[in-house]
Order: sequence, then structure tokens, then C-alpha cells
Amino acid sequence: MSETAAPFVPRELGDLVTLALDLRWMRAPAARALWERIDADLWHATRNPWSLLQTVGRSRLEFLANDANFCSALEACAAERRAALATPAWYADACSDDPARAIAYFSMEFGLGESLPIYAGGLGILAGDHLKSAGDLGVPVFGVGLLWSSGYFRQSFDAHDRQTEFYPPNDPAQLPIEPVRDADDSWLVVRLRLPGRVVRLRAWRARVGRLDLYLLDSNDLANAPADRAITAELYGGAARTRLEQELVLGVGGFRLLRALGVRPDVCHLNEGHAAFAAVERARTLALESGVGFETALMATRAGNAFTTHTPVAAGFDRFESALIQPYLDVYAEELGIEPEGLAALGREGDAAVFNMAHLALRTSARVNGVSKLHGRVSRRLFGDLFPNRPYDEIPVGSVTNGVHTPTWISAGAAAFWKDTEGGSLASEGLWAMRAAARARLVGRIRGRLERQVRARGADAERIAAARRTFDPNALTLGFARRFTAYKRPGLLLSDPERLASLLCDAERPVQIVVAGKAHPRDEAGKAIIREWLTFAERSDVRERVAFLADYDLELAEELVSGVDVWINTPRRPWEASGTSGMKVLANGGLNCSISDGWWAEVDLPDVGWTIPSSSGTDQDAAEARALYALLEGEIVRSFYERDASGIPHAWLARVRASATALTARFSSDRMVRDYAREVYVPAAHAYRARVRDGCALARELVKWRAELDAHWDTLRFGELRESPGGETALEIDVALGDVPPGAVAVELYADARSAHEHATHVTMHAGGAAREDGWRTYHATVPPERSAADFTVRIVPAHPAANIPLEAPHIRWNR
Repeated sequence: MSETAAPFVPRELGDLVTLALDLRWMRAPAARALWERIDADLWHATRNPWSLLQTVGRSRLEFLANDANFCSALEACAAERRAALATPAWYADACSDDPARAIAYFSMEFGLGESLPIYAGGLGILAGDHLKSAGDLGVPVFGVGLLWSSGYFRQSFDAHDRQTEFYPPNDPAQLPIEPVRDADDSWLVVRLRLPGRVVRLRAWRARVGRLDLYLLDSNDLANAPADRAITAELYGGAARTRLEQELVLGVGGFRLLRALGVRPDVCHLNEGHAAFAAVERARTLALESGVGFETALMATRAGNAFTTHTPVAAGFDRFESALIQPYLDVYAEELGIEPEGLAALGREGDAAVFNMAHLALRTSARVNGVSKLHGRVSRRLFGDLFPNRPYDEIPVGSVTNGVHTPTWISAGAAAFWKDTEGGSLASEGLWAMRAAARARLVGRIRGRLERQVRARGADAERIAAARRTFDPNALTLGFARRFTAYKRPGLLLSDPERLASLLCDAERPVQIVVAGKAHPRDEAGKAIIREWLTFAERSDVRERVAFLADYDLELAEELVSGVDVWINTPRRPWEASGTSGMKVLANGGLNCSISDGWWAEVDLPDVGWTIPSSSGTDQDAAEARALYALLEGEIVRSFYERDASGIPHAWLARVRASATALTARFSSDRMVRDYAREVYVPAAHAYRARVRDGCALARELVKWRAELDAHWDTLRFGELRESPGGETALEIDVALGDVPPGAVAVELYADARSAHEHATHVTMHAGGAAREDGWRTYHATVPPERSAADFTVRIVPAHPAANIPLEAPHIRWNR
């Protein structure tokens, strides 16, 4: 329990404290009912059980301690949590053969609930869902992040429809976190050297089911005022502050784990923000093993995984050399290397900038995007780091994101699917569930909108109109996301009259709820918000459009539980993955989206709608027209096409297909299983192999790489020719110069002939010893499906324990 604000709780209600401090279970349906029974107004105002327990009066808790019904409900909820935590989890069986024993998951933000507001948007919510599923599955993940004293901005609108940002402080005493204590019961403090001073970082712990999330903050009274503000605003402040935040997360975060005795097999960098963790990990191994930094990095990078969420190169964090060099000088001294060696790890081509994504890639052995399409996009983004490599060989894979279904499914939907498990999904019951969900959402929209217009000084007529907004029986669309150009939040508004006509159809009405924030410096995004707010005030559509302020986790939960169709309009391929649309699946909502991110992987018919893509200068206009046509035609017609009992059977067929085929496929449980099998366990095995016997394998790999670097220019080719004999074979003379023969492979290579094929490469074999002049003849048989003319020859690095081309991007072609 947090010593900073221990609430009074009667002994009979002790489980309330456990529930209030567990971010996985505090908002389970049964737990929510408990918080509401304690104090409904306070619960709805804060959504923070820990704060509620500190605020509610002693007499109220003592009264509840004598309420048999309440105590019984509390025991049932606590028993459900205990049973879930005690049940053997998936990981113990599925990965029992030498598993990864500890995985450190570094992220700049974590979205676990409104009671811990240390997130901005999709990246943080994905990280929160990752931790929840990892805990549910028993994957031994340790979360590492920062405790923001203000966090990301909150949003409101002024009388002129302008977005207003404000930053309410996070009071640690009111958050469900605990100070981390050392063996002497002192508050654990991590120290970080920055130019000219040492910054103290306080350590906190949050519980997430089976797992722990550790957080650092610089708001220590012993720090200078400027340093106390390092962890003030998420993604706020100048570039210097952002750099210091990333040093705190990476360097400070890894030091925190070491102070706790956690020795991770795998470090998972959720975006490039955390890349300094990989460098600090190498520094730690070098000190403990007595090896040089280069060897330590070769050993530890085998256990590092980097997930990129960025769809465009401009999204990578970059720091000008003039800014970052003093920090690199200080840190290089701790690493025991020259500053130039550290700078080279983050260098971006010839530019005088330090690129955090490049640092992450050069210190990791596994790199992935967050959808199949984003993996392909990322290969282009990182292509310059692998010159002359074919596109398909750029070493970026993909693990498609998912969402934590127990968090995002409504109580009504969960009860419906449970009641119908293994039985018939009767249309009548499914339609009743959806109607009830839509009615709940309409009630919440009206309440939010009324509070919103009151705060803006609206008159009685406008307040009354807010209370009438939306029809519980009308087709309800949802559009909520960050308001930035590539997400095209204004696409649906590009023809206001056509949209108004769609909304105001007397026989088949449509309504849309919109939400989202624009970055404080994104004037274009703010302008689109103003357009929506202005449109929503038109007298003809006022009761059919609601733009709700301050899009956050709570509002997102309300929206995804009740909307009929989730609209998604990114400019392909700029949506790395997107997860908002995944959250409607289990709730019985449908998707209407551009074929981008995760939706590009949905190849099943009749589970939603795909907006036809266009290209060229008219792309936005063409896709807007296609979206209008899709809404006016198929979507509206299907929703209102009913039988004599008022049941839309065709619509519900899509709902069944979507929920049953897609929910598990795009869940974070599936995502974490993929990471465990494809990333964590292989990375742990590779890391352990490299550190074994005093890092013997890492030393060998450093020597191998050094020989390639020193002698690559000595490689020479002769002419490629057909070999004599019956079958089609090719041969070529190759001089390896000073490169050891076992350090490289000579290959025949042919490009893929279509988008549906892979390139062909065949290892060539030496036909005898090298001649006195150093030349050897290599030969290989041409695959029967390809012509000899298709092939050229190349030399590439070769080592059974290396990740090629990540750890050796060399390549030499004979043309």
C-alpha cells in the first residue's frame, strides 16, 4: 500500500485495497459495480478507485462493512481475481522449453485506465493492452515507463470553437501506485548523469494483474527546478526536454531494473523513444563481464527487440548534433568509448542528426512493424541503412497489433456472448443487445454534450437541444482519433451538404459522434476540429452530430461499446496499424475503413466495408465520394432492411461474422502469443548463447564483423558463365581477397517475377581449393522454373549465429 496516502478501510473490506491498486482488475465489471455502490457520484467523476477510497468517509465504509450483500459481492469479485491469478497460464505450457525468464517492456506511455493518466493515445493504449494480456497469459513482462506529473493535455473548446489545452497535475498520492522501497526501506532512487549535473529519479510501482509496471519521475525536491520538470509533460516541451525524457526512460529505466534485481533476457523497445535502454544494457554487461563495449553490445543486441509504430520517416525522433553532443560526451565517458562511436549508432546518413529509430535498429536483433502492411512500409523507411539490399531482405518483420478484449468489451456484450457460448446466436437476442448498447451510448452522449455546452455558456435552447441529441434507434456512426492530416478527419466533412442529407433522411436517419485531439502545435488539425464544431451547430443537423471533447480511455470505451459502424479514413499506407476499430468487434460494431493498417489484413467477405482506394491528385476527393456512396447505399440500406419483426437479418449476419471471425484474431492475447513465440523466446536463446563462457560467441562475432569491415573491398568477381554438362548450371570465378572463406556466402540471385512470388537465391559451392592467385570457381544448378538469364551473383556475410543483414549489411554484386 502507498505510504503517501493510506486510506482507512475496515478489515472486512480489505480486498478493496487490493482491487483498487490492480490496474488489470480494478475496472472489471463486478469491481465497477462495487465502486459505484460506494459513491456513485465520486466514481463517475474520477473513475479512480484508489482516490475514491481515500476520499469517501469512514462512516460510509463502516456501513458497507456491515452490509452483507456488499461484502458478498466484494468477496465474489476478489475470488474471481484470485482464481484468475492462480490458474496456470498459457506461457508456462506453450513456452516451457527454456523460456524467456524476464522481458523488459519499455514505453514512453502506458494507457491502463483513467486512474493513471500517463498516456496520449494509441501507442500508450497498445502498451497498456500488451501488459494486460502478458499478465493474463503468464508472460514474464516487466513494464518500464515514466510517471508524468501532468501527462498529456486535456481538451476543451472555447466560445469560438477553438481547442483549449490544459494540464491538470497528477497527484501521486491519488494514483494507484506505490513508492518502490529498497532493502533499507528507503525510497529507491536512480541517478542519471546529464551535462553538468546528476538527476535523481524516484521509482514507483503499479500492479497490472500478475505483472508490475515500474515508473520513474524526476519531480524530486533534491533536483533543480528545471530537472524536476523533465517528466512533467508527455511529448511536451522543447527538443532538449524530449531528449532528456528519452535518456530517463532508457538509461534510467534499465538502471531501475538492475536495482530491483531484474536481469532481463529480452528488452522490448516500444518505439525508438526507449533506444538508450539497449545502450545501457550493453554498458552494464561490459562492467559485469569485463569485456569491451563493442563485445557487450554484440552480446546484448541479440536479446533486444524494436517495434516501430511510425509510418513516415518524419515521425522518427531526431536530435540535432549541436543539441545532443554534450549528452553523448557525458554518456560515452560512462560507456568507456569515444563519443564518435556512440554518435555513429544513431547517425542518419550524412545528416548532422541523431535518429532514435536508427539507434534502436542498430542495437536490436529483431525489428518489427505493427501490421503486415506497415512491415512492408517500414522496410522502405529503413532501406537506406542497407544499401544495395533487395527490398524484401530489409530486416523488418511484423506483428499485428491487438486489443485487450476484457477491457474493451461492454458488460452487456460480454454477458450476451457468454450466455450464447456454444449455442445459437439468435438474431432477436443479438439485436436486443445492440439496441441496448446504442441506447446507453445515446444517454452518455447527451450527458457529455450537455455538460460541454453548459461549460461554454450556452443558452437554455442549446442545452435543451443537447438533451435531445441522437435517436436510440438510428444508425450510429463513430469517428474518433487524433486530428492530424494523414488520418484525414475532415474527409467525411468534405461535402457538408451531402453529409447533411445523409444524416437528416426522415425514413432512414443517421447520426455520428466525433471525438479527437489535435496536437497543441498542429494548427491544421485544430482547424478541422473547428469545422466539425461549426457543422454540428447547424440547425438541421444539430441533433444528429456530436463532437465530444477530451477523447480519452473512458470516452473511447463508451463509443466502441455502442456505435454501429466505426469509420476510419487514413491516407494509405500511413496508418501503421490502428486499433480503435478492433475495439468494436466484440461489442457487435462493424468497421468501414480504408484498406490500411490492420484492416488491410481482413480478407473475409461480409464482416464490414472497405472504402475503395484511389490515387493521384484527386485521391482525397475520390475516396470521400466512395465513402459517401458506401454509406448511402450498402450501409444505410442494410441497417434499415428489416423483417416483419423489425430485425435486420443481413446486418446481424455481418455482426456475427465480424465478431466471431475477427475478435480473437485481432486481440492482444494473439499479439502477445506472437511476440512470445516469434520474438521473446528466440531472442532469449540467442542472448544466452552470446553471453555464455565469458561472451565467447559475442567475441567471435565481433572478430567476424571486423574482418568483413576491413577486407570487404578486396572481393573480386570474374564472368558468370554456363557450366558444361547436361543440366543448366552456372559458374563464376571469385577472389575473396583477405576475407576468410567461411565468413561469406556466394549466391545466385534472381528477382521475383511478380508481387506474388519471392526472389530466388541459391548458394553456390566452391569446386576445389583456391588457386595460387586466390581465385576459386563457384557453381550452382539453376532451379528448373527459372532461366539462367534471370540470375546474377552476389556475396553476402555468413555466420550461423548472426542476424544478417541487421548485424552485417555488407553486400557485393557482380554487376
